[in-house]
Amino acid sequence: MVDPEVAGRLVRQAWIDGVNKYFPGVPKQSYIAPWEEIGEWERAIVIEIFNQVEAFLQSGESSQQLSREQGGRLVRFIWIVQVYRRIPEPKASYVCSWEEMPEWEREADMDMFSAIEQKVLSPQ
Repeated sequence: MVDPEVAGRLVRQAWIDGVNKYFPGVPKQSYIAPWEEIGEWERAIVIEIFNQVEAFLQSGESSQQLSREQGGRLVRFIWIVQVYRRIPEPKASYVCSWEEMPEWEREADMDMFSAIEQKVLSPQ
């Protein structure tokens, strides 16, 4: 089992790296704020993303056959559920569907899944 803060930092860093790689232009500072600067609610969500993806990956061989897009969609689904659990009236952009997300954000979510998958399946 991965320490919750280590897990959260890994997911957050994958997000930041994805934003820096895919965002067209200069991203808002809040998109690339480090772990120490994000809210407690957001920390809790990224930890939960790690935990749920980890549980899924460890649930059996079929879970290891997700495509890159399917992994990103899983991250997005977990994010949306967790936002609704923590924010009574979230911004529409926090809970929009995969199809409504900008391409850069979908790419970042896919990278988040890949980072978790690598950590879980090849722990070092």
